[in-house]
Amino acid sequence: MADNVTSLFRSTAAHSPSMAALAREGGDGAGPIDFCIPCNPYFPTPAMFEEMAARLRDILTYYPSGADTITAELCDLLQLPPQCVAMGNGSTELITWIDHLLVRESLAIPVPTFGRWTDQPMETGKRVDMFPLQESSGFALDLAQYAEFIRKRGTRVAVVCNPNNPDGGYLHKQSLVQFMDAMADLDLVVVDESFLEFADAEAEPSVVQEAMIRPNVVVLRSLGKNFGLHGIRFGYLVANPALAGKVRSMLPKWNLNSFAEHVVFMLKEHGAEYAQSLQQVRRDRLDMAGQLSALPGLTVYPSQGNFLFVRLPVGAEGTVVRDRMLTEHRILVRECGNKIGSSSRFLRLVVRPQTDVRRLVSGMEQVLYGTRRGAAVPELGAGTSYSSGTAAVDRLVSETNGAGLPLAAQAFAGGGGGGGVGMPMPVPVPAAAQAGPQPVPAPMQAPPPLQTPAPMPAPAPMPMSAPAPMPAPAPMPAPAPMPAAAPMAPAAAMPGPTPPGVPARGGLTAAQVRGTTGPGLTPAPATGWPNAQSWPNAAGMGQAG
Repeated sequence: MADNVTSLFRSTAAHSPSMAALAREGGDGAGPIDFCIPCNPYFPTPAMFEEMAARLRDILTYYPSGADTITAELCDLLQLPPQCVAMGNGSTELITWIDHLLVRESLAIPVPTFGRWTDQPMETGKRVDMFPLQESSGFALDLAQYAEFIRKRGTRVAVVCNPNNPDGGYLHKQSLVQFMDAMADLDLVVVDESFLEFADAEAEPSVVQEAMIRPNVVVLRSLGKNFGLHGIRFGYLVANPALAGKVRSMLPKWNLNSFAEHVVFMLKEHGAEYAQSLQQVRRDRLDMAGQLSALPGLTVYPSQGNFLFVRLPVGAEGTVVRDRMLTEHRILVRECGNKIGSSSRFLRLVVRPQTDVRRLVSGMEQVLYGTRRGAAVPELGAGTSYSSGTAAVDRLVSETNGAGLPLAAQAFAGGGGGGGVGMPMPVPVPAAAQAGPQPVPAPMQAPPPLQTPAPMPAPAPMPMSAPAPMPAPAPMPAPAPMPAAAPMAPAAAMPGPTPPGVPARGGLTAAQVRGTTGPGLTPAPATGWPNAQSWPNAAGMGQAG
């Protein structure tokens, strides 16, 4: 396997090789200990697997029921109205349809994050405005700064992942509700709660109930991650009936397989075991974080997911650590150099039982500090930055987006609303910040003031360096409505940022998304929440999807 490890990882654009591919390469048909795929290791129970095995012939032989039948069963379990739910063949299918149906011009997303939120819109020619999370603040997302960034960019769709992947950062429910209300004039706000079942920061963390009564909010939920069944590919979204129905109407009748149906109908009998599995993952997360934090030079960031984001000691290169852990210890870890906003100095490690964690820690000690082969890599020279997502940016620069536009370096400058990505480059971390592990504030603490140099260089468009109105750098006028033309933008490729409340390049206003299309509609205000009397009715109930 050692000779083929590097080629296996290079052949994947945004993810690690599948467990099936690794098992084939291993020769014995058995995969490594998996600290890469964020799966619940305690569910389904052995008894549930035995039951599915006994039914395997029938499950594989016959068609499943239609998606409406499976959705109705899930909604009965979750106490959700079926009109507000659309089930998909994995959350990525739903992300794809959200992009095709509801993202018309531009999308904002904090990075690093799940790769489909950056890659999918670019594949269809949308502008993706990436808001870099800062290592100096523990990758915590400041929603006020993110909202200011969205306004300055003129973005029409905002995405928030809670908890975020790969760092596990968490946002409290009330803060998210305030953000949703402030963004009520956007075409869409997506809250991706794929890992929220593992959070224990508050008793009721989900904004699902709030999404059903708002005109432009979609909540995405995963089932495969929570239930430990990635291979079944099932997830769901929750929104008001007009939005949920729009997505549901585009899905094939049999987009859910028979395994998904069987599991959904089993859940009502195994709720206690499922709850216990989540509690055990949360306990294991604390234990695993403590063991990893004891490794010299390793930084572990606070997480509410079923994974931990760690920064390797100075001098350790993640790809080397990953390959040696796999070949020498048969342990698979997720190196994050191909995530935008991250680098090869970071790993994402899935929470697993304590026996597996002990093997992980032992292997990491040998790879990072062992004397037989020395450190993972020689010490890097001064001036090297780990926080620019170099590998991911190189991947994007070498490709083209869905509109066929080459992604040159200028496309990442973020100067205007030009075609292509329009991504602002993440701010490099000062050399002093890279010297070693630093104390990390809790996820909900406000990040410390950024130490921005007084003469800000022209390519740095980041509005997050100061909460007050950002002073315009000398070479850039930076008025509130951004200029339509940028040096790299084709003349007619992009008309520039759309003003708040105006349809985005043939897209939908907030009122149209809400399901009301009659004459005389007024756009929602730039901030705040529309008058409740103008809502169609209770979350659009009874309206055609």
